[in-house]
Amino acid sequence: MNEKEVEVLEIIEHNGRLAVDTIAKMIDMSVEATGALIRSLEEKKVIIEYATVIDWAKVDNDDTIKAMIDVKVTPKRDVGFDEIARRIYRYDEVKSVYLMSGAYDLSVQVEGRTMTDVARFVSDKLSTLDSVISTTTHFIMKKYKHDGTIFDEGDADKRIVVSP
Repeated sequence: MNEKEVEVLEIIEHNGRLAVDTIAKMIDMSVEATGALIRSLEEKKVIIEYATVIDWAKVDNDDTIKAMIDVKVTPKRDVGFDEIARRIYRYDEVKSVYLMSGAYDLSVQVEGRTMTDVARFVSDKLSTLDSVISTTTHFIMKKYKHDGTIFDEGDADKRIVVSP
C-alpha cells in the first residue's frame, strides 16, 4: 500500500462524504487519479463500505437493547476460531464479532428489541453451539464514544469567567 492510498483512507475514514475533487486537493493528485485510486481500494475490499454514525439515544422511538457478550470457545483444528466466528456472525441479532486476547476468546455485540430477546439469543442460539464453553453478557447502558466519535460531550463549564 503506497503513501497516497493510506492518505485517502485516513481522510475518508473521518469523512466518507467528501467529494473526490476535495480529496484530490487534499492529497495533491488529479481528480481522475484520485477517483481511480478510490475505486481500486473499493475493488480490493480495502474500503468495505461507507457508514454513518448515528446517536440512536437521541431518537425518540429507539428502544433497541444492545449487549456485549464475552464468549469462551474451543478452537477447532486447522480452522482455529474462524469457523465458530463465522457461525456466530451469521445470526441477524449479531452486529459485530471480534477475536480477543484474555479470559474470553470472542466478543460479540448483539441487538434485540427487549432484554428477553437478547437473553433468548444467548440461551437458545449462542450457548448451544458445539464450540461454545461459556458466555458472559454485559448490557450496554450508555454509549460515550464509538469508533472515535464522542457521543457525550459532558456538561459545559457554566462558571462565570472572573478576570482581574
